[in-house]
Amino acid sequence: MTDTDTFTIDGFSYERLRTDGDVHLNVAVGGDGPAVVLLHGFPQTHYMWREVAVRLSSTHTVIAPDLRGYGASDKPAEAGPDTYAKRTMGDDVVRVAAALGHDRFGLIGHDRGALVGVRAALDHPDAVQYLGILDVLPTLDTWEVLHGVDAKVAWHLYLMAQPAGLPERMIAAVAEDFFASFLDAWDTDGTTFGPDVRRHYIDSSVRAVDSIVADYRASAGVDLAMDRADRAAGRTLAMPVGVISQDWGSQLGFDPTAIWGAWASDLTYEPIDAGHFMAEEKPDEVTRFVRGLAARSSR
Repeated sequence: MTDTDTFTIDGFSYERLRTDGDVHLNVAVGGDGPAVVLLHGFPQTHYMWREVAVRLSSTHTVIAPDLRGYGASDKPAEAGPDTYAKRTMGDDVVRVAAALGHDRFGLIGHDRGALVGVRAALDHPDAVQYLGILDVLPTLDTWEVLHGVDAKVAWHLYLMAQPAGLPERMIAAVAEDFFASFLDAWDTDGTTFGPDVRRHYIDSSVRAVDSIVADYRASAGVDLAMDRADRAAGRTLAMPVGVISQDWGSQLGFDPTAIWGAWASDLTYEPIDAGHFMAEEKPDEVTRFVRGLAARSSR
């Protein structure tokens, strides 16, 4: 049994589903009802949704994949900027949902998964019924709000934005410490997940250094270019959008409601008293957020 086999969501079945070419994703599926797709963040796997997924499965078909390049999903070599572009990763999500019989679904993303969700919703407005965002800003706005010494909180973005080769070698040399540093710094009281789950996230990430760096590099290149093109064209999110996040705005000097409001006219924003790993720290609150967004979209 592998490390990823050990960490499965109770009561969920697992499939390996083909997306594009020979890329297959590891996908957890459970429950019954309208479909909602849950996308994980960094440095994690789909397992971060375990508590929320079980709660939602009483009323929804819950689909929780490992993103390409993460967890037990395939990790294709970075053949070019599109390999880990959020457009490519968003297309993965739409294909996975369709393979499971769902041409329309809610989409909830945390961190990196939220960036995939935004791109999927922009590119596939007929497929994404509603979009939920946990603790991140759009790619374009992330780069715009980082200034001066305050930008040190996002130092890893700059490291992994560098051309291929050096960042991968640097991170691989201290991979365990690198990934552990984020789990420890962003877990506000050190009790959000136990040592076994922490170990799972570290081990899964250590096995995926090249693909994780490629994912981040795309956000400083092709993903940023796509957001700029959408901003110039006035393209926005057509579905109801809900955002919950920590109060990063006061630290970095931005208004999250204004930022997200420029992308979504049907928006709700809620600050949450939680750390970055809020789906594990406060699953009841996150579940209520998802249910509320789903209800709003069905009116």
